[in-house]
Amino acid sequence: MPDGVPMPLEEETSFNDWSWFPHGSGKEYTFTKCMETLEPLRDELTVFSGLSHPAVRRVHSHSNADQFLTGANTGADGDYQNSISLDQVFAAEAGKHTRHASLIMSTDGGTGSPRGAQTMSYNRSGRPIPAEHKPKRIFDMLFVKSGPDAARQLALSESALDDLMADARSLKRSLSQHDQETLAEYLQSVRNTEVKVEKAKRWLNIPLPQVEVDHLKLDVTPEDPRNYLRTIYELIYLPFKTDSTRVATYQLGRENGVGISDYPGRAIGFKLTHQLSHETKKPEGYKNFGTYCRFINDELGRFVSKLKATLEPKGDGNMLDNTSVLFGSASSAFHLSRNYPVVSGNSNRSSSEAIGLTAHDIQRSLHLSK
Repeated sequence: MPDGVPMPLEEETSFNDWSWFPHGSGKEYTFTKCMETLEPLRDELTVFSGLSHPAVRRVHSHSNADQFLTGANTGADGDYQNSISLDQVFAAEAGKHTRHASLIMSTDGGTGSPRGAQTMSYNRSGRPIPAEHKPKRIFDMLFVKSGPDAARQLALSESALDDLMADARSLKRSLSQHDQETLAEYLQSVRNTEVKVEKAKRWLNIPLPQVEVDHLKLDVTPEDPRNYLRTIYELIYLPFKTDSTRVATYQLGRENGVGISDYPGRAIGFKLTHQLSHETKKPEGYKNFGTYCRFINDELGRFVSKLKATLEPKGDGNMLDNTSVLFGSASSAFHLSRNYPVVSGNSNRSSSEAIGLTAHDIQRSLHLSK
C-alpha cells in the first residue's frame, strides 16, 4: 500500500490509539485501533519494524516504491535501473507447474513511469511488467477460454513472432551500437512472448477449472473501493485454490496520490487517500488516517482468514499453511523511506522464517540481475 502509516510520537495523545505499530515487543504486544481487527490472526501474523532497503533510505517516498520487491537502487532522479522482483524469482520456478506463471495486479493497471510505477513486478532485466486492473479481464484470463479459435490465434501469434525475429535480424546489421542495444531489449521481450505462447499451447487442451462466480462483482471499479478490494482479493484466492498460479502481487496504489488508486479512502467517507497522510497534525488527523489503515487491515484480515478456513484437498492442512503472505509499504511516517510497516503471515512455520527467505531471495535476485 502507498502513503505509509500513522506514527504519532509517544507524547502525542493519538499514540495509544492510532499508532500503526503495535505497543510492546515479542509475543507480549497489543494492537492499537489501527490493527485490532487482526487480533484473531495474531498467531498467524508477525508485525515487523525497522526494516528498509538501504539503497533508497534517503529517497523521498514519492519516488521510492518501485523497489519494494526488488531492493534495487532506483535513486531519486537521473538514470534509472531496477532489478528482478521477488515474486518473479519465485515465479521462475513455481510457474513451471501452473497455467499462469504469476498474477500481477494493481488498482491503476499498466506500468506507470520510472519512480512512479503502477506495478510491483519486474522481470530479470529490471523492466516493469504491466499489471492488470479490470476484474472481468483478470477473471476471463484465468477461467474463460477464448473460444474455439484459441488454437488458431496462438498459431497466428507464433507466425507473427517468427516474422518479427526475421525482420529484426535483418535490421540489426544497419544499426548503431546504441540502437542495437535497444533492439536487443526489444528482442528479449519478443522471446519472452514466445515462451508464453509456447506454454499456452501446452495448456490449450487441458480443461479450465470451474469456479463459483455468483458472489463476484466483476464489473466493479475503484470508485466502489471496498467491493473492488474484496474482488481483487478473491481473484488471488480463486487461482490459488485451483492451482492456476502460485504467485500473485497486488499494488493497492501508487505513491504520490496520482491516479484512481487515490480512491480507497472513499470506502470510509474520505475524499482522497493521499491527503490523509499529510493532514495528521490537524484535529482528528491521526484518527482519520488510522481509520483508513484499519479498513485496509480489516480487508487484509478477511483475505488471510479465508486462506486459513480453506482446507487443502489432500488433507494437508489449510491454504494458509502453504502460503506466505507479505503486506506492507515502502514508506512509514510522512513518506519516510525507512522503518517499513510490514506484516508477514504463514501458519505452517514461523513468519520470521518466511521473512528470512524473503531477504535471502531478494539478495539472490539482485545478484542474478547484474
